[in-house]
Amino acid sequence: MHAMTSTAVVEKDSSIYSSITVHVEHESTPRHSVWKTSVLFTLLTAVLLGIGYPLVLTGIAAVLFPHKAAGSLILKDGRVIGSELLAQSFTSDRYFHPRPSAAGNGYDATASGGTNLAPSNARLVQRIQGDIDKLQALNPGKAVPIDMVTTSGSGLDPDITPDNAEYQAPRVARARNLSVDQVRTLIAQHTAGRDLGFLGEPRVNVLELNLALDQVSR
Repeated sequence: MHAMTSTAVVEKDSSIYSSITVHVEHESTPRHSVWKTSVLFTLLTAVLLGIGYPLVLTGIAAVLFPHKAAGSLILKDGRVIGSELLAQSFTSDRYFHPRPSAAGNGYDATASGGTNLAPSNARLVQRIQGDIDKLQALNPGKAVPIDMVTTSGSGLDPDITPDNAEYQAPRVARARNLSVDQVRTLIAQHTAGRDLGFLGEPRVNVLELNLALDQVSR
């Protein structure tokens, strides 16, 4: 009786051990498939989202918005002279000037950025005050719009405020032998309102306005 019981226990333990061994063997098998699945999923998502998705969106944009997808380039006599999205330097009195730029040596699209100077920085304060003094000498008694003496975060802001354009109008009119009203009319024609009626602020694209000036007075 004792022998039979002992044998039964051994057989039972052996059965349990065998079950555990089989279970462990079965558990170890999926580990290899998990790694394989992870690698394949990573490669698949990299191809779909890193290559396929951008190509599809680029293609759709090129069909629906060809001008914007190409960089919003501005042509004159069949030659690219700039972009609606990037400021460029104008120094002649005959043209409207953009905001000051700290991008590279000024208006450098390969070195976008601001001065990173604090409002308390002496060099920044001196530069701004010097610009204000020069501008007030041209229009005595008129407040200088803030965007005439401050740079944008990118240094490549293509737009100025309508107040900025209005401040420059007398100088441009004198240089081109136009009336101030004629220049103001051009400013109004090239003033864009808020996006969707409530986003952003009214703005004037400097390059487009200057091209319009050339059409009126060469």
